[in-house]
Amino acid sequence: MSSITSGRTAKAASTKDFNLFLLTWPIFLELFLFMLMGAVDTFMLSAVSDDAVSGVGVAHQVIFIAILVLEVIGNGAAIVVAQYIGSRKPADAARISATAVTLNLMIGLTLSASFVLFGNRLLQAVNLQGDILRYAQIYIVIVGGGLFLQAMINTLSSIIRTYGYTKQSMFVSLGMNVIHVAGNYLLIFGHWGFPEMGVAGAALSTVLSRGIAVIVFFWLLYRIMEIRVKVRDYVVLSKVYVGKILKIGIPSAFEQLTYHACQTVFLYYVTFLGAAALASRQYAMNISMFIFLFSAAIGMGTAIITGRLVGAGRKDEAYYRVWQSLKWGLFLTVLVDIVVILFRDPLIGIFTQDPVILGLTSQVIVLSLLLETGRTFNLVLINSLRAAGDAKFPVYMGLISMAGMSLPLGYFLVFHLNLGLAGVWLAIAADEWTRGIIMFFRWRSRTWEKLALVDSSGNPVSAAAGTS
Repeated sequence: MSSITSGRTAKAASTKDFNLFLLTWPIFLELFLFMLMGAVDTFMLSAVSDDAVSGVGVAHQVIFIAILVLEVIGNGAAIVVAQYIGSRKPADAARISATAVTLNLMIGLTLSASFVLFGNRLLQAVNLQGDILRYAQIYIVIVGGGLFLQAMINTLSSIIRTYGYTKQSMFVSLGMNVIHVAGNYLLIFGHWGFPEMGVAGAALSTVLSRGIAVIVFFWLLYRIMEIRVKVRDYVVLSKVYVGKILKIGIPSAFEQLTYHACQTVFLYYVTFLGAAALASRQYAMNISMFIFLFSAAIGMGTAIITGRLVGAGRKDEAYYRVWQSLKWGLFLTVLVDIVVILFRDPLIGIFTQDPVILGLTSQVIVLSLLLETGRTFNLVLINSLRAAGDAKFPVYMGLISMAGMSLPLGYFLVFHLNLGLAGVWLAIAADEWTRGIIMFFRWRSRTWEKLALVDSSGNPVSAAAGTS
């Protein structure tokens, strides 16, 4: 078995590690399937009511912020593992993987308990009322309470993709979605003798599908690793490995937390615009997710390549590969965005026939061409900077652009110029372009070359070194 595993690893290293297409298309499908879970909930719950869609959408926004906390470990571990694989240190890569699994499980259990105990208060704090609040409370307690499962999925899937097995990770996500859709069909509507549970059914289906996925991901991890993780590696945690993971993971997650905290503030703005605006926002976001899917996948695939190349000391190659990825990301984003804009009315019609919601959603979908092109710069360049070890700079710029610029701009556009939901989209687009241009010049400066976690000879760099 060990010879088979080693053969597979060698083959992966020779054919997939630095091939963007082979790495990216399974990541694209996996992200598509992950986003599809939310879209399926939205589509199926739209048969219950628009209030159910709005309530679940708000609850999901809050839960998603917690998922970003889990990415502290998942993202950090993936980048550290990538650089150690690039420097040909498989034993270290395996022990770092075990450390990441244990850390994220502890964080996930803490967050799960927090949602069960304090989820209702969080929702009341964002100005929800009536049936929308009731639906959101049901969803956040069940799905939030099972968040420790998503913690495991984040870590395991990130590590498996970093080893080059993006296709296998995608198949697990496919199975998870099949189970989720089947569970929704049975539990939301009460088919085949199951109880008709509505929002609670969608939440239970989500938790069940994630639980099964965790089991399969663990099995897969042990199949693909060149050196397998030992049980003691889950218990005895190395301070050096924890330090490296957190050095990348904390700034990475903080930048994402800042972004989505700002999105929550924008959501708070929208609650004052009425139930139609809330529902329109949710439908538009579900459609927009599929627009930036291509650049998100390219960004993740490029990060794997960048981490491997930087770990191997091939920094010139990393520099030029990122520019190629950015060009592809922009091309695909514009192409898909134009198609979505042309067919926006039938796409929105899948979710609702309310004329007010149709009009509002259609308006902001047109504005997505401005927003998503700017977002592509950030998805590709920020992922690449992190993979090279330059994780702090995007955080500083994010605080200035997101909190310092886009939030007050959004308030002005929404409430003073009375642009409503369109004002939110324009403020987010301004932030994406501001950060995107800054990241463009940061990558071109090549400052990141001094911040690698492993030097070109394969020797580890201390966790405290290389700060910017």
